[in-house]
Amino acid sequence: MTLKRRSFLKGAGALSASVLATGASAQTVLDELLSSPRRGAWNDRFDTRATAADQVASNLPILSVETGSFVENAIFQYNGIVQNGGWPIVPATKRLKLGVIEPEVEILRRRLMISGDLPTGAGMSQSFDSYVDAAVKRFQARHGIPSDGVMGRHSYAAMNVSAPVRLAQLETNLQRLREETASLNPRFVMVNIPAAQIEAVENGRVVLRHTAVVGKIDRQTPILASKINEVIINPFWNAPESIIRKDIIPLMRENPDYLTENNIRLINSSGDEVDPLTVDWSTDEAAKLRFRQDPGKINAMASVKINFPNPHAVYMHDTPQQSLFNDIERFHSSGCVRVQNVRDLVTWLLRDTEGWDRRRFEQTIQTGESTPVALADPVPVLFTYISAWSTGDAVVHFRDDIYAMDGIEELQITSSL
Repeated sequence: MTLKRRSFLKGAGALSASVLATGASAQTVLDELLSSPRRGAWNDRFDTRATAADQVASNLPILSVETGSFVENAIFQYNGIVQNGGWPIVPATKRLKLGVIEPEVEILRRRLMISGDLPTGAGMSQSFDSYVDAAVKRFQARHGIPSDGVMGRHSYAAMNVSAPVRLAQLETNLQRLREETASLNPRFVMVNIPAAQIEAVENGRVVLRHTAVVGKIDRQTPILASKINEVIINPFWNAPESIIRKDIIPLMRENPDYLTENNIRLINSSGDEVDPLTVDWSTDEAAKLRFRQDPGKINAMASVKINFPNPHAVYMHDTPQQSLFNDIERFHSSGCVRVQNVRDLVTWLLRDTEGWDRRRFEQTIQTGESTPVALADPVPVLFTYISAWSTGDAVVHFRDDIYAMDGIEELQITSSL
């Protein structure tokens, strides 16, 4: 899947007859930009109707035939941008935001106009007015950055990835989309790893969208396809060996009460509980034991675990660390996927399982008892890696190539910040 740099960029420069037409369109945009009136003074045009972050939202699934068609259109658009010289680098020297007047704002305007975030009619000016504010928010929304309208390090880093690299990223992900959408069930769950986002899809539309936390760079969430067959309410958590060796054993060396404080019990191969005081924590012998955490508020999976057969021993679950969902870079897990507002997703999954409505689900959580529930009709689940896609004309999304699967260093933004 990984591409070498030379072949990656080679695709970005490929030309065809259809692309030439797009190049002409892009040239028209540039001509309009250069000849546009110099607007943007505070008493001139203070209006945000032209561009807004909510224009980026869509209920079209990332994994759909329509998305593939939109990506093809985006590739034509970006080919034209590349042919006409791409976009300027915006100097990341100042924290630009609404109200400032700086020479860099004029460069920012040009950049946003070329990518379609700012109408050319907004004109050229050194004033960061409401048009620029709305355009920056739109750009941020397309790149998975909180839409606050402030040009900070994440916004500069995403904005200054070159047009040829973005074009190649689209081409790479178009192939992935074609492979993933070859055979889709009408009802499925999709985890998009680089976006750290989950979509519950039914009949070609996203019915639920959840923020997720996925695997760290050195403990990656795997790409897989399976079927969700079970939900465990108030689950026990059995620590995987990787976490036992890398995390728990070192913590026990520092704090001998760590297991007790976190309601984690040691279980041997016979099913008997082992006293932590009898274990030699200076070695890794403890990794041969089972580390089982009781259900409860501090349980690593909190209220629920979503199971599906897979060779990686990963699953989806709730978490007591809700604050992590507010991070821009949500790559904190050891491979499993944490789901924000997971109870909504579980309610949707259990919809066709007799007797398991939202009320009973919530009541069972309150009991504190571990309760496995088999789904009457297992729901397909896909863990995929789509770092560039489009869900509408001129609405192109990009994400950091967190696991370096796109094959070019400039897209590994998170690791460089």
